[in-house]
Amino acid sequence: MSPPPDRRPRPLVRLTLGPLTARRAGTAIAVATLAVTVAGGVLVAVFDRRDFPTLGEGMWFAVQTVTTVGYGDVTPRTTAGRVIGTVVMVTGIGFLSVVTAAITAAFVESARQRLGTARPEPVAEELRAIRERLERIERRLDER
Repeated sequence: MSPPPDRRPRPLVRLTLGPLTARRAGTAIAVATLAVTVAGGVLVAVFDRRDFPTLGEGMWFAVQTVTTVGYGDVTPRTTAGRVIGTVVMVTGIGFLSVVTAAITAAFVESARQRLGTARPEPVAEELRAIRERLERIERRLDER
């Protein structure tokens, strides 16, 4: 019996197959952020018609919220609109945090390679040597 056909969109299948790399993770996070932003814009226009009478205003609110700009020219007053806004805000903050961490990690790795920072193996060997030296010192102290 053959497995059921994979009904996920082809780009999603490509994104989820194979080993997770920084590039795939970044792409997944960017796609998720874009999806939440678009969904947030549509949903806020649907559920908060009084404050967002057009889809354009809902999308404008979602974009300025996910980018953490928040001009304040359009804000939700209903509970549904605020919940949607909260989800979009948290997504934007998470996206910016991940991007910042990725850039920082790239800088640290670049500096480590440029400066020739010790690899874990020599560090482990140095720690073993220190441990042996401390044991010899302790034995001598115990002999006294």
